[in-house]
Amino acid sequence: MAIVVNLDVIMAKRKIGLTELASKIDITLANLSILKNNKAKAIRFSTLKAICKALNCQPADILEYIPDED
Repeated sequence: MAIVVNLDVIMAKRKIGLTELASKIDITLANLSILKNNKAKAIRFSTLKAICKALNCQPADILEYIPDED
């Protein structure tokens, strides 16, 4: 996978749980869990914005590009 979601790392640093973050950004627990566990195929900019606002971080803190080994 070329894009890795480091949401779990940022959440741990901010000491915020999945349920609390889901309620802060108005997203279902299931959808946030999919994103947190690196299972998401896409993310809306509005969701990314809400996550960054709630966690006081930048998109680059959450999303990381890792080149594929060809």
